[in-house]
Amino acid sequence: MQLPWIVYGLTPLALVVVVLTRVRLAGRKPSAGRLQTSRGVLNVHTVAGLAAVATWTVFLFTGRGDGTGDSQIGILSLALFWITVVAGLMILVRWMPTRGKRAASAVSDSWSSGPGLSLLAHLGMLAGVVLFTYAYLISEV
Repeated sequence: MQLPWIVYGLTPLALVVVVLTRVRLAGRKPSAGRLQTSRGVLNVHTVAGLAAVATWTVFLFTGRGDGTGDSQIGILSLALFWITVVAGLMILVRWMPTRGKRAASAVSDSWSSGPGLSLLAHLGMLAGVVLFTYAYLISEV
């Protein structure tokens, strides 16, 4: 089956999503507006994401992922990936439109004129983590 190769191919993309999110949002000066992202959420996304990719890589390349489905490092990796996904989806919430008389206007985003890049990255990460979890559960990795 091709599933293990897909998992191996998506693993570096998870690292790209984590690093680019950090680079994209870390340099911002705090400002008011609906596109402001919490530093705490960004830090959780970065730390959990880097730890997830590191432990998942160890899981894949050390033989811990031998297809038995009982590897503790695999379970830890998936838990960290799910934490990263939840933090990433929380980052996406900043693009939700606001309504009301006193709603803050959007702060401009220098990488794109809209949420396209963030949607692609974080919804892709969600799909990837679902695939990682599925591959783990059916003992394909």
